[in-house]
Amino acid sequence: MSNVSHLPEQRRAAILKTLDGGEPVFAADLAREFSVSEDAIRRDLRKLAAEGLCEKVYGGAMPLRPVPSLYSERAERGQGQKRALARAALPLITKRQCLYLDAGSTNAALTAMLPDDLDLTVVTNSVPVLSRLMERDGITVYALGGLLNPQIGGTTGVQAVADVSLYRFDLAFLGACGLSRNTGLSIHDGEEAALKRAVLKNSSQCAALVTSEKLGTCLAHKVAAFDQVDYLVLESDVPLAERENYSSGTNTLLFADEPRNRAGGTSS
Repeated sequence: MSNVSHLPEQRRAAILKTLDGGEPVFAADLAREFSVSEDAIRRDLRKLAAEGLCEKVYGGAMPLRPVPSLYSERAERGQGQKRALARAALPLITKRQCLYLDAGSTNAALTAMLPDDLDLTVVTNSVPVLSRLMERDGITVYALGGLLNPQIGGTTGVQAVADVSLYRFDLAFLGACGLSRNTGLSIHDGEEAALKRAVLKNSSQCAALVTSEKLGTCLAHKVAAFDQVDYLVLESDVPLAERENYSSGTNTLLFADEPRNRAGGTSS
């Protein structure tokens, strides 16, 4: 936002550009950037919030957050997209791995595609994942305890976090409601975020399957920094010019429904 005129309208346009990129803004930082008082910045943020363009929070503003919905509602949307992401992620799964499959409709799509001949162990907090694996042969399944949350379709809370400490995951598939280069993976719910962070701590590697509408979105509760995600699986409609934005330099990028997945960084 450097070299921007300090006229209020242009200042607000520059602030909105940052917010539209999925990043939060902070009044103190903006005041220094534009050489104006924090009161002036707070007025800008209040005006943007009043126009429905951002969410005003203490000390700054956040991009508008998607409204959380029940798992049963999300499961019906974009099924083709989710299956395509799941197919792209399948090569990450190899023999005798211990996998963590997070709650979420995209991971449920992946569950349906898991092969029976790899001697896999699956740990999950997801009721739909458990339901799909209950009668499958060749896959050992463990369920996390905790409070059942209908919004996520799985368990969260102190018991779920404690249960995670009993396992060591070769690969964790983490769900996310938002993905931003600067703020990483984020979600709506604080207890669910705490569970995901515990899973990440106990995982050798992690993967995230992210539909395009979640890109550039930052929510209240952080799950993982961008460079903590080893495998990022995105839809093929991400423009070629933007794909490098999702390479951390050490991760692997996979794209759905492409003849050859494109790797980013040094991983393979």
